[in-house]
Amino acid sequence: MRTGGDHYFSSTPGALSDPKEVDVLLPDVDLTLWTDAGVFSHGRLDAATRIFLETAPAPPPTGVLLDLGCGYGPIALVLASRSPKAQVLAVDVNERALGLVRRNADRNGLRNVTASLPEDVPEDLELAAIYANPPIRIGKQAMREMLLHWLSRLAADGVAYLVVGKHLGSDSLAGWLEEQGFEVVRMASRNSYRTLEVRHGKDVA
Repeated sequence: MRTGGDHYFSSTPGALSDPKEVDVLLPDVDLTLWTDAGVFSHGRLDAATRIFLETAPAPPPTGVLLDLGCGYGPIALVLASRSPKAQVLAVDVNERALGLVRRNADRNGLRNVTASLPEDVPEDLELAAIYANPPIRIGKQAMREMLLHWLSRLAADGVAYLVVGKHLGSDSLAGWLEEQGFEVVRMASRNSYRTLEVRHGKDVA
């Protein structure tokens, strides 16, 4: 899952640090977060993530909740705020992003967040839910492999919520996930972004 080149999905971005603050203001959550160069959505809350946080169903109150491709942590930290008794796992290949998640969790007094590289997550850890604005730009094949890896770790009754732009292939992704045996519901759609609900097929024990 490590990708070369100086992108937000690089393990060690070469861009010079340029910290900026972002406010995440939702009806039930008010956070101020640090962002930085070399991390996705530097200096802003991107439209897809904002729509996702406003429309995705509430997270389970307990269990392990995964933010896949967490960036500086807006999804992970909102999950942690909404479900203080859950364990929130923020995963990214970008070391600078993980540092920001830890700093932002501390800044906002959220003690139920762990920021980790993918390979550092225990193989036997079962996920109650996945919430993600997946990194489409790593390439279709790499993203599909990543999604299959993490979706396979959902509990039998677990659920994943993904936000994907229609122009970035949300409908084709939904169709492909169904071909892999998952149940997919096309949920909220706003400003060309669609939220998908993904569950194990009925044949999963």
